[in-house]
Amino acid sequence: QVQLVESGGGLVQPGGSLRLSCAASGRTFNNIAMGWFRQAPGKEREFVASINWSGSTTYYADSVKGRSTISRDNAKNTVWLQMYSLKPEDTAVYYCAGRPGTAYTYSYPEAFTTWGQGTQVTVSA
Repeated sequence: QVQLVESGGGLVQPGGSLRLSCAASGRTFNNIAMGWFRQAPGKEREFVASINWSGSTTYYADSVKGRSTISRDNAKNTVWLQMYSLKPEDTAVYYCAGRPGTAYTYSYPEAFTTWGQGTQVTVSA
């Protein structure tokens, strides 16, 4: 069983940048697809970005494409989401998610079996 802990959220001004981290523990990180999702108040959880176990495949939601980069370091059991040019509509709780035992990655929440507790990102002047 893998456990995920997010960090790095906070308050940032529009146009600013933020890097979220997700640290994994409990099992090998090497064959786990990882993803980031977010949920704003009153809205459903939505896909942000995902990466396969080797980092060779990444997916991004259209809303963040060109403004975000997902990356991972399997030696550090960590995945990051670097976000740039942040907008107020990026305000949400951001969740890290994992799916062990796959060479692929996915863009829908039902594919992921393990979730972190979330970290708040607020974009406001």
